[in-house]
Amino acid sequence: MNFLIVGCGFTGAVIARELAEKGFSIFIIDQRHHIGGNCYTERDHQTGIMEHVYGPHIFHTDDEQVWKYVNSHGKFKPFINRVKSIVNNKVYSLPINLHTINQFFNASFSPSEARKFIEKQGDNHIDEPKNFEEQALKFIGKDLYDAFFKGYTKKQWGLEPKLLPASILKRLPVRFNYDDNYFSHKYQGMPENGYTSIIESILNHKNISVELNQIFSKDLIDEYDHIIWTGKLDQWFDYSEGKLNYRTLKFEKNYAQGDYQGNAVINYGDETIPYTRISEHKHFSPWETHEKTIYFKEYSADCKDEDIPYYPVRLADDKIVLDKYLALAKLEKKVTFAGRLGTYSYMDMDVTIRQALDISKELIDRVESF
Repeated sequence: MNFLIVGCGFTGAVIARELAEKGFSIFIIDQRHHIGGNCYTERDHQTGIMEHVYGPHIFHTDDEQVWKYVNSHGKFKPFINRVKSIVNNKVYSLPINLHTINQFFNASFSPSEARKFIEKQGDNHIDEPKNFEEQALKFIGKDLYDAFFKGYTKKQWGLEPKLLPASILKRLPVRFNYDDNYFSHKYQGMPENGYTSIIESILNHKNISVELNQIFSKDLIDEYDHIIWTGKLDQWFDYSEGKLNYRTLKFEKNYAQGDYQGNAVINYGDETIPYTRISEHKHFSPWETHEKTIYFKEYSADCKDEDIPYYPVRLADDKIVLDKYLALAKLEKKVTFAGRLGTYSYMDMDVTIRQALDISKELIDRVESF
């Protein structure tokens, strides 16, 4: 069998490699000039710093098989993401932890004292939170919500928090110790030579061919036995049921001498500041030394046709449209939909790779069963 894979990010690359290992012929096309999708990294020409071109990507997972998989294609170095947040001209530690609570409330609580204090801050009149705002008010109270989540969320999603589902906030921990590791996964790291080199290694197989700057046309369908589509789900169906909504990101790149902000990521919770965060990319490679630095102000916006989609919005209206497309997708016998865009799902890199490995196994099992 010969496969066409549309999109050369982690999803397309992993599926290609798994199928290629079984002797199948794989042809990958991507409309961009590079492999790697939104995980693409390259050296900044002026500074030599490894730049995360489409925004920061930090690898973190509890999936040991996925961790071993990426490490088999490149060396990962330890990296802990310690995010800060600037609110009212004061710097705090995220996620909210004992240090944040004590600093914010000018206190010196012990863990048990802080827990009791935050419980009293929460709105106990809310039994079952119906939206993001109610979940926050019940969980952490008005003061912490206003400082760290309200303005940031409005900027990130372009919506009032009360219009967003409560489930979004359930993913954000509050810790009653001084642990400021943004993630809680067992395995965390950063590829020593960037993500592009990892994906290059995955694609390095005699049965895989890649063509960049190539727009997909449905005229190609008859040339292949099966297609893996990692583009937008609604795009495959020519938006017949309406368009699914995404958020996009815009980055303002700046140069400076030395160290600009002293940390990889700093959030800006105040709604009056238009950007959501600033990332300084030299701090993603702390084992390297650079005299100059690059930093990026990050803005979130509604995704237009010419923009790169980043996050599926998945509000009630989107779910109605999504269900229609999922029903159509089940009828497609020659196409497999995969990845963040192909399934209209928010997935971190490890989940993306896990899904790609699982899809590959299903395809291989299906072919071998004939």
